[in-house]
Amino acid sequence: MHSNIVGGSTAKRVINCPGSVTLVQKMPPKLGGDAADQGTLCHNAMATLLNDPSLEIKSVLGMTENDQVITEDLIDEKIIPAMAALTEIDPDGDMEYQIEAHVNFGNLLPNVFGSADLIGRIDDCAIILDWKFGRGEVDVEENEQLLFYAAAAMRTKGLEWAFAGVSEVEMVIVQPPAVKRWTTTVARVKQFERDLVHAVTASQNAAAPLKVGDHCRYCPAKPICPQMTGAAERALKVQIKELDPAKIGAYLATADLVEKWIGDLRDLAHQILESGEPVPGYKLVPKRALRQWVDEDKAYAALTKLGVDREELVETALLSPAKVEKILKKSKLNLPDDIVVAVSSGTTIAPESDPRSAVVFLPEQMKTALLKLG
Repeated sequence: MHSNIVGGSTAKRVINCPGSVTLVQKMPPKLGGDAADQGTLCHNAMATLLNDPSLEIKSVLGMTENDQVITEDLIDEKIIPAMAALTEIDPDGDMEYQIEAHVNFGNLLPNVFGSADLIGRIDDCAIILDWKFGRGEVDVEENEQLLFYAAAAMRTKGLEWAFAGVSEVEMVIVQPPAVKRWTTTVARVKQFERDLVHAVTASQNAAAPLKVGDHCRYCPAKPICPQMTGAAERALKVQIKELDPAKIGAYLATADLVEKWIGDLRDLAHQILESGEPVPGYKLVPKRALRQWVDEDKAYAALTKLGVDREELVETALLSPAKVEKILKKSKLNLPDDIVVAVSSGTTIAPESDPRSAVVFLPEQMKTALLKLG
């Protein structure tokens, strides 16, 4: 958790684009997904293990975060390599550390705070460590998130022990199985702090500057950013035949950014429509329905009664209706209608002109009443 002004994960954006602070504060909360939940789950598992060194690694098996669960595979692929990384960083077990450390800037930057995964110290070296359990590559050198944690930790009461008299500060990113390390100085951290103070001060100005760049990648305000919307509108007016190869190459360099903006815009429209608010010209419709078994046991019984061999029907579980239908076609048999049901996997946004009927969302009061009737 971090401040709604700037935190570790948003420091790069705010320093490069102070105007983004006000825009982001206007956006609805961004909903997490499976990847975010899995990352939170792995962080929680690491905190559990490091807070009680007597625990075995397998003790976190079965921990949950929403629909995500710590499995044997997740332990093997993420947790064990992350724990092994600590041995590489601290081979003699001398490091003093604090897990999930709340850090802040005190009166220098009121209401600016964050949570560092690990603040530690070995001899005269302070250590700032961040777990990364996602797939995207993250560089450690000049990493603004780690510099933010270091600068804030230096001003946080209760963490003085980590920085008193140190000669260097080591930044570490553990992204299993990789361990990335960068050693810098207290002076570099203090320079970052000055840059951050300048950006946060600028962000409070109504005319705070906006700037497009790679720092926009995870900015939730892209759909309403004047810089982004202006760039998209201009791009629509450009005719390909008028571009020379050099210009095409220049546009390709920003293609990923524009594509991400389009995706975020669609996600925002979807979120607004799901909340019951209109988006003129658009509606929500069901995604393509996928067939499922009404009851696997009954389906298995019905299929074996048709003479289908059990080994053809089952791998680790009963095969999907689509796969079973292919097997039945070999014997010129039809899949019984009463053992399958078509279930939509969710909703998607579509123009009002789309022939599919719009999804109707019941008010919460009506949902409650129906549940009581049931």
